[in-house]
Formats: sequence, C-alpha cells, structure tokens
Amino acid sequence: MDANDPLAAALESATLAPALNDVTVGRDDSFTSGVERLFAVINGPTNDTPGEVNPQRQGFASVLRGEASSPLNVFGGIPTLATDYSPLWDVNLGEWTQEAIGNGYRSRITDEFTWLGMAVRGFVTGPGGEPYGSSGIIINCPPVARLL
Repeated sequence: MDANDPLAAALESATLAPALNDVTVGRDDSFTSGVERLFAVINGPTNDTPGEVNPQRQGFASVLRGEASSPLNVFGGIPTLATDYSPLWDVNLGEWTQEAIGNGYRSRITDEFTWLGMAVRGFVTGPGGEPYGSSGIIINCPPVARLL
C-alpha cells in the first residue's frame, strides 16, 4: 500500500510514494479516469466514553484517539461490481458540519451515494468548509479479496 501524502501514509500504515502526485484526480467515473473515489471523514462519530464501543464510529478522529486502527473509509467501487474499478483511490475527504452534528445527522456511512447525498445537502463539506471532492491524496490499495 502506498500514498502520495506523508500524513495519509502514516494514518493508513502505507509507504510514502510521492510519484503518485503525477496521477490525475477529481475525474472518477470518466472514461479516461485512472482512479476510484475513496470516501473518508475527519470528524466522524467516536466512542464517547473510554471502553465504549460505538457501532457508528468512523473517521480519522477516532483513529487518532486510539479507538481503532481503521477509519472505516468507504470504497466508491469494488472489483467485480464496478466495471471502471481502479486500485488507485482518490481520497474524497469530508467533514461533518456543525449543523449536521447539532441535528444528530452524523453517523457511520457505508456507501458512496449516501456520502454524495450528504455533501449535496451541505451536511458534509471538504475540510474547513471547502467544497466537497477530491483532496488530491492518492492511496494505492488494491483489495485482494471481496467477502460477501
């Protein structure tokens, strides 16, 4: 597993591979795209109490708190189901808005279309309120098996 960004490489336990910066991002699902989207969140639900296991837990805040080793990112497409599948993941990094958190909408998301729907409704943005989409981070992480 490789990543073009030092922080992403550390969080994903991957090898830093700066040459991945040459990969064009932000064009998933286009005819010539070499990437697939990977949906990740900064401030997803965490375990509110030490020792608690929150089934909604997801995101980098949870990993940084030591609650788990995986942020539970979501694939945009997987082999055998997506005919345009690529093992190069274009990280779409999201952040729940204060409005979404205040209204109780923040929860674990398990599919691409829910992520995109939350972004369209303005409940998930890019970091710092920026537009949602490609972060420019590429992770090379081909799944070796798909379990049903």
